[in-house]
Amino acid sequence: MSRLPTLVFIHGSWHQPNCYREIIKPLQETHGFRCIAVSLPSTSGDPNASFKDDIDAARTPITHETAQGRNVVVIAHSYGGMVGNSAIKGLTRPKSHNNPNLANDPDFQTSSMPSSTAASISGSTTTSLRTSQIKQSPNPGSVIGLILIASGFTLTGLAFMDPFFGHPPPSWRANRETGFADLIVPPADLFYHDLPPSERDYWVSQLRTQSLKALFEGGEFAYAGWLDVPVWYVGTIQDRGLPVIAQRVNVGMGRAMGASVCHVELESSHSPFLSRVRDVVAIVDQAVKAFMGEREKGDRLELLRSRGCGIVIPAVKSWSPGTWFRYGIPLFMGALVGRGISLFYWCRAFWRQAGRSGSSRGTQTTVQASEKTM
Repeated sequence: MSRLPTLVFIHGSWHQPNCYREIIKPLQETHGFRCIAVSLPSTSGDPNASFKDDIDAARTPITHETAQGRNVVVIAHSYGGMVGNSAIKGLTRPKSHNNPNLANDPDFQTSSMPSSTAASISGSTTTSLRTSQIKQSPNPGSVIGLILIASGFTLTGLAFMDPFFGHPPPSWRANRETGFADLIVPPADLFYHDLPPSERDYWVSQLRTQSLKALFEGGEFAYAGWLDVPVWYVGTIQDRGLPVIAQRVNVGMGRAMGASVCHVELESSHSPFLSRVRDVVAIVDQAVKAFMGEREKGDRLELLRSRGCGIVIPAVKSWSPGTWFRYGIPLFMGALVGRGISLFYWCRAFWRQAGRSGSSRGTQTTVQASEKTM
């Protein structure tokens, strides 16, 4: 098995895989990674392209790499995070197997949520899928980590727009006539406001249409892959598409629901892989080493912090009241949301199990009664 994992990149809505080219080049040439950028059908100009189509497009290179005995790290941006989370279903191993240092690693924060609750959130088919995947090859690779950039934590069974109750944000509208999501806000301001004007114009010209079907349907294929592998979350402080407060709430929610999340932030727009290339490359490099269980010259987060250049390590400090409001409140609010969702999933699983048990007892009673009358 290759020492370095393959990096699979999944872009967000309206974008193309070439949006990652600025970070792929140094990751390949300087760091020696094998990189694959996925092209999602939902941005190919087809209004009928579905979320399932996107998952299949992402899953194909992942399964190809793991079948060749190579481990994989999935790097996903914005909507692509939902695709990436769902595409890794059944292709992971237990977190402790991915990284033996994880249990004692202070950089990764997680909750003590019972495994039964986590199973009810992520779905009951994971174990069987993982087992069947391993049986296919004597030395299979697996997905060992997720890097989410200005994205969210997918909930099993919910489509992209379900948490918003089907109401688009102010930045775009649902054009039912064309079947596409139409941007209302100038994309240069929404995605690339920290790029030079010439670069902004170029990347705006590279944007494509986004299928509504992929955003509003396909919840039955959504999967909380972030519960199966460690996650590095890259927040974007100047984001005008997904406000950084919402991102911090997401991180708090994920941790409360059982995710192992290492959280870093950049002073950037929604597209740091274009405006903060060197910093994103450094973060990816350190994240992969974390997933592999490696350390270099002490704490890897300290290495990132020492770089400066807008890299921020969010932390609530008792002697710094500003951090209470900047990080503490959003993370706490997210934790409350996460606990509430976990409780809902637990109750649903409990009542389903109780219903099955009651049905089974009823069947047994009926059989016994019929035997007595014979």
